[in-house]
Amino acid sequence: MYALITGASKGIGKEIAIELAKQKYNLLLVARSEGLLREVAIELQEKYGVKVDYLAVDLATVDVARQVFDWVAKNQYEVSVLVNNAGYGSVGNFDTYSIEQNRDMMNLNMATLTEMCHVFLPMLKRQSKAYIMNIASSTAYQALPKMAVYAATKIYVLNFSRALKHELKDTSVSVTCISPGATDTGFNDRAAVPAKARKAAEKVAMTPEVVAKISVKAMFDKKTEVIPGIVNKLGAFLAWLAPKSITENVAAGIYQ
Repeated sequence: MYALITGASKGIGKEIAIELAKQKYNLLLVARSEGLLREVAIELQEKYGVKVDYLAVDLATVDVARQVFDWVAKNQYEVSVLVNNAGYGSVGNFDTYSIEQNRDMMNLNMATLTEMCHVFLPMLKRQSKAYIMNIASSTAYQALPKMAVYAATKIYVLNFSRALKHELKDTSVSVTCISPGATDTGFNDRAAVPAKARKAAEKVAMTPEVVAKISVKAMFDKKTEVIPGIVNKLGAFLAWLAPKSITENVAAGIYQ
């Protein structure tokens, strides 16, 4: 059996792959960078003695989920764990970014994730035990000025995952949604997060290794929704409790 992880070349995705390799899952790694994927594949094969294959592809493109599935089917791999980790965000006013840039982010964070679940669901259903892990974000619990589109995509991921879990309750497939907070990955660089927000995040940032351990355990425990870290759980609760205007003003101030 194989676990398929998107965004697996670095960060949380790579660490999830490591955690699954420790449990002797064979791995299918999908991301954009062929060079990084090759390095990770060699490392995990040598260290954990599992089979690893990879596919370098831009997951923001239209209908890419079908391309990934066709690669899996062609090689006769059987997937019992699907981890939709690939995603990114951008900081700045909504109109700072072009329609194409926002569309690419929405495609990756929402459309590709949804379509990966769709194309792999028949395969997952025929396994005696199967798991889907969707990575959302702690931003899924409020509107986020300066990251308006990103946060909205993660709200979608959270609600889609919860609904799908309910629909699949009488099948062999369990769905878990993970909502990490600040994590020491390359996210801040790609998102162009300003220095003020980075400094604030430093105080509460978790390592991708810890987030991955919590995430994999939650998935196998069949949890529905998990926010790693006490501070992040508290932040989500306060965002729910406080008036929306207050949380939005605070968030906007951080990303100035």
